[in-house]
Amino acid sequence: MTACPCGSGVGFGQCCGPIVEDGVPAGTAEALMRSRYTAFRLDRTEHLWRTWHPRTRPARVEPSEVEWTGLTVVEVVAGGGDDDDGVVEFEARFVGPAGPDVMRERSLFERRGGRWTYVAPDPAGPAPAGGQD
Repeated sequence: MTACPCGSGVGFGQCCGPIVEDGVPAGTAEALMRSRYTAFRLDRTEHLWRTWHPRTRPARVEPSEVEWTGLTVVEVVAGGGDDDDGVVEFEARFVGPAGPDVMRERSLFERRGGRWTYVAPDPAGPAPAGGQD
């Protein structure tokens, strides 16, 4: 069994594989976000383009120029089977030209035609790290 790149602890064939490779609809916003991370890591730009909301997607999706090394889901708000929208906050670790780094994003998702789509980063940004004083 090959572990899924999204870090779920499940095999690729039972996790993101069917979503990325076969176009099976993701059941939740979190599952779509995990599949998109996996697609970035595996350079599956067709999956990224197909799952990007038409209102916000670029004309073309280029392969990543960094090496993605890990994913942590920080928070999930809605985005379940009965929802029309959801938010997934995550940290994606990577190695780029300047060395190891972390990208943190709070992503907005919408269900469109029965399928989850990535809309954009939340303009409010990620939640602050740590507790409040």
